[in-house]
Amino acid sequence: MGGPAVGSARAEARDPGLQPERTRLAWRRTTLSSTVVAVLAIKLALVDGGTAAGLTGLALSALLWIGFLAVAHRRIRALDAARPGVLSARAALLAAGCTVALAVCGAALIW
Repeated sequence: MGGPAVGSARAEARDPGLQPERTRLAWRRTTLSSTVVAVLAIKLALVDGGTAAGLTGLALSALLWIGFLAVAHRRIRALDAARPGVLSARAALLAAGCTVALAVCGAALIW
């Protein structure tokens, strides 16, 4: 009737398995997607002949891409630890914000 004990003994026996590797791969996939959007933004901005709106979108896309790259790199390195820490709320918000803003910039450059 009694389930497994919830406490420090269970936490110590936790086997993370491949979860850190899956998380690392997810960060790399998302970084690759962000890179593709940034490269397409460069292509679109240069095809337009360098209009002010195109160059502004390009600069904003580049800044967002660099911001996401910094968060992803820091998280990927943190996952190399034996017991990786939890992603901070600030880093999660920054990564999500950069991803959404980069998608909006990509959509704006297309229209």
